[in-house]
Amino acid sequence: MIVNERMRTYINSLDMGNTPFLEELEEYAIRERVPVIRREMQSFLKMFLALKQPERILEVGTAIGFSTLLMCEYGPKNLEITTIENYEKRIPIARENFRKAGRQDQITLIQGDAGEVLGELDGTFDMIFMDAAKGQYIHWLNDVLRLMKKGSVLISDNVLQEGDIIESHYLVERRKRTIYKRMREYLYELKHNPSLVTSILPLGDGVAVSVKQE
Repeated sequence: MIVNERMRTYINSLDMGNTPFLEELEEYAIRERVPVIRREMQSFLKMFLALKQPERILEVGTAIGFSTLLMCEYGPKNLEITTIENYEKRIPIARENFRKAGRQDQITLIQGDAGEVLGELDGTFDMIFMDAAKGQYIHWLNDVLRLMKKGSVLISDNVLQEGDIIESHYLVERRKRTIYKRMREYLYELKHNPSLVTSILPLGDGVAVSVKQE
């Protein structure tokens, strides 16, 4: 746990929630054990979308489309989202959710391995939301930077690994050590890359917010 549980519960108790469709979709995700962004992250994204008003978003990791639809709902009316998902079983569910929400015209869902898809994309995005395989963030970073322009924002979720990130390598479960090592490399690169200004926040399971400077 990164933030005291009582404090987290109190902060979340102030939240007014989302639209009925999003609330229903979140309940489905919890019931079916599909990972979706936490309440704290939802609140942060809504605030950030209101502040930044991005017109083009790239999302890495669609799952069943919850965060995609949240960004559509709380972003500007002319928002367009490109989202990438590799897990075949979830893709038709996400497409159906986009249809039910009436947002299919705003969303382009690309099926495939993010590492390959990112290498084939061109143009730039106002915002990139990373929420897929955490151990791959470091491998995707070069292409992500290529798809950003000056002022573009990269939001990377789940970067503090439930607090494991600060532990000794030997105290981390063996099966998690590769992700642990790669995430530490990723955070180091975000903080030391001269083209980025990055803040790492103990929000949810940790979020890194990076702005491209050149």
